[in-house]
Amino acid sequence: MFGSEDLDQAARIVYRHLAPTPQYVWPLLARRLGTTVWVKHENHTPIGAFKVRGGLVYLAVLRARRPKIKGIVSATRGNHGQSLAYAGRALGIRVTIVVPRGNNPEKNAAMEAFGARLVEAGEDFDAAREHAERLAGLGEDLMAPSFHPDLVRGVATYARELFQAAPDLDVVYAPIGLGSGVCGLITARDLFARRVEIVGVVAERAPCYALSLEAGRPTTTASADTVADGLAVRVPDPVALEVMRRGLARVVTVGEEEIRQAMRWYHSDTHNLAEGAGAAALAAAWKERHRLRGREVAVVLSGGNVDRHTYREVLAGDER
Repeated sequence: MFGSEDLDQAARIVYRHLAPTPQYVWPLLARRLGTTVWVKHENHTPIGAFKVRGGLVYLAVLRARRPKIKGIVSATRGNHGQSLAYAGRALGIRVTIVVPRGNNPEKNAAMEAFGARLVEAGEDFDAAREHAERLAGLGEDLMAPSFHPDLVRGVATYARELFQAAPDLDVVYAPIGLGSGVCGLITARDLFARRVEIVGVVAERAPCYALSLEAGRPTTTASADTVADGLAVRVPDPVALEVMRRGLARVVTVGEEEIRQAMRWYHSDTHNLAEGAGAAALAAAWKERHRLRGREVAVVLSGGNVDRHTYREVLAGDER
């Protein structure tokens, strides 16, 4: 999707606003999975999620191409919207974000705190996206998609950091929402010429990419009701799907309790906060732990923006 110079340029944009995030090997996680496990801590960004990188690059490039741009409108379950709001405030661009009704209230509050105007519409992300497109058609604000090459290039900077810090990785597990994070990981892996298996992770209740890869064509699901709201996508992006088709070793589907258990492990083993989507990669690595012995593994903790009510329920669950 882009070259090495493009990725380096994206890194320069990102590092004007934030420092590289850490990647740590936690001994309790290593003991639990029976092998070396690196955690890429994208929960340590200024918005608590990897998406901030994409928003910064997308809006910086948009501003350079269209200097008179006044505002954008987009749809999100939270982290993409926080990313655009954060970048919009830094670059002086008005941001309107459409979220589905009943969205994570703390993510909503964070978007508004970063300066976004919030609109509630639809029952899920895809319905909110359709409403955002209608809003963009009514005024002068530009529709900002949730998947775009500049978003992918921005978030790929986390993969650049990971591959530089851990050059001997054998396999990386990464969650799949609409696809920017895993597509950035695949592209960076190829640019670094690393022989690393990349395993995508979807929620059992939001399996559109797993179904699409199996069918060989975009496959829409009727619902996407999961504790991992960052994975709650019904309609796959065809460009993202093609990148995944060429670059993923496989896709692992994880259940709701497996995601919740991984959230608890992040708390007990590392004292880090992980939202459902952020914990999904660890859940998948645990599910495949018997094939990982003796291999060097990384999991992407893509975000920590879980609301207090949900997290209280998760921590009250059974520990195994």
